[in-house]
Amino acid sequence: MTDNIYQFNAVKEDGEMYSLGDFAGQPMIIVNTATKCGYAPQFEALEALYQTYQAQGLVVLGFPSNQFKQELGSAEEAAAACRLTYGVSFPMHQLIAVNGQQTAPLFAYLKNHAKNVLGQRIKWNFTKFLVDQEGHVVKRFSPATSPEAMIPEIEKLLA
Repeated sequence: MTDNIYQFNAVKEDGEMYSLGDFAGQPMIIVNTATKCGYAPQFEALEALYQTYQAQGLVVLGFPSNQFKQELGSAEEAAAACRLTYGVSFPMHQLIAVNGQQTAPLFAYLKNHAKNVLGQRIKWNFTKFLVDQEGHVVKRFSPATSPEAMIPEIEKLLA
């Protein structure tokens, strides 16, 4: 098994499973989300990044989590709310756990491989991970960090 995120599968909100290896060679933003969170307006900024840099290969992947009790009842409801309220077109996934014994393997990997560790525990929704074209975690951004503040790091990867 390689030591990058391509070893993991993800499940879209409609139940379709795929390999993150499908995005090999593309930088990614992976974010745990919640539609009822005070940071939910970040969906608009994440979508703007996706629209701006998608042609250059950037992928944004949203992973709803109800660990902080701020998500709707199902992945389908969460994805629909993101699309209707914030115009989200990037892939949304099944609800996952980001902390504790049920932590999704992808998020366990992301937390363990972030170079600027903010602590192993994800403290809130909209923790963002920037991943390079080789599937390595480049940086972890706190929920309070706006997606726009990620632009210099994204542009470095795309250069």
